[in-house]
Amino acid sequence: MPPSLWLYLSSRFCAGAAMTMFRAAVLWHVFSLSHSPFLMGLIGLVQFTPAALFTLVGGAVADTFDRRRILMLAQLPPIAAGALLYFATDRGFVSIPLIFGAAFLIAAAQAFDSPARAAFLPGLVGKEAFPRAVVFSSTTMTTAFITGPAVQGLVIALSGVKTVYALYGGLIALALVFLSRLPPVEPAAAGGAMSLRAIREAVGFVRRSPVVLGCMTLDMLAVIFGGASTLLPIYARDILGRGPRGYGVLAASLEMGSLLMGLFMLTRPPVRRAGRTLLFAVGVYGVATVAFGLSRAFPLSVATYMIAGMADGLSVIMRSTAIQLSTPDEIRGRVSAVNMLFIQASNQLGGAESGFVAALTSATFSVVSGGIGCLVVLAIIAARIPELRAYRIPSQV
Repeated sequence: MPPSLWLYLSSRFCAGAAMTMFRAAVLWHVFSLSHSPFLMGLIGLVQFTPAALFTLVGGAVADTFDRRRILMLAQLPPIAAGALLYFATDRGFVSIPLIFGAAFLIAAAQAFDSPARAAFLPGLVGKEAFPRAVVFSSTTMTTAFITGPAVQGLVIALSGVKTVYALYGGLIALALVFLSRLPPVEPAAAGGAMSLRAIREAVGFVRRSPVVLGCMTLDMLAVIFGGASTLLPIYARDILGRGPRGYGVLAASLEMGSLLMGLFMLTRPPVRRAGRTLLFAVGVYGVATVAFGLSRAFPLSVATYMIAGMADGLSVIMRSTAIQLSTPDEIRGRVSAVNMLFIQASNQLGGAESGFVAALTSATFSVVSGGIGCLVVLAIIAARIPELRAYRIPSQV
């Protein structure tokens, strides 16, 4: 593995661990201050707003300027937000509006970070090595996603949420150091002018590509309905009778499943029938989500959430490979931005949907009905987009 890929993966690990640590801590913090599923769901809308406003612009920026420089600049607002939340919590003037403001600032920075980071990898390793690099990258991120929630649960139990915010800022700063040692990666169309037409070109490409559009739509709708992460504090404390440590274990178990799947995929040759494998993975994810929602035993909850994570990890690998290999490099940043917008919509709007439904009914109803909705979406997309079912990774890759 080339040194530049190690630096890239190290940066991804630090940023990924910090991101999941922050998201889990914010949910617990808001729940502790308000005990309101509605406000927990509102976090998703707060984070989705800057994603909707800036992600497509971020993609155009990634296709115009040095992607490494974009990534480095995008780390500065999160460092500032982490420091602000640490001092506000330490001095006793933290509030839900302040937490929401910090979450908004971080999401705005990620709108520029995510497209540049996704488009950075193909230029770093080349097309032939890309499928294997995706597995390495996905496994690295999954390891980070396990580390972040697990550490935040332990840290909150031992020293409070303020320390999580300090660790968050420190990890982002370390990611910035790794990025600074990477070589510049110019886009294929470097030096071109950004314009609304450039953004429309990427949107048009996605609409004309059934495989790319199918991957993005399936992921977005499945996670909007099937995501349970927003309600984990309620499950950990009120339903399963566990505290912040139990919350950390639950939050990490999803990613532990993804890690196990990633490690398994590293031992296997690239899966050629990516379309059918993706559909199978989403189906398992929906069933596991229903089982998790119904569980009242902590070990069973951890096991079913891990199975959901294994399915999600397989889905991520198949989806990322299909999208990137189907996209020309000159528009890869913008198409990655469209993909990131879909991902943000699924994660944040899914969190909002979970919280709002739980506020009107119960956490159990929200999770179980969401898992069923995920299966319904899968059936519709599988029937409506035959190109996705038939998609195979090209044999020359």
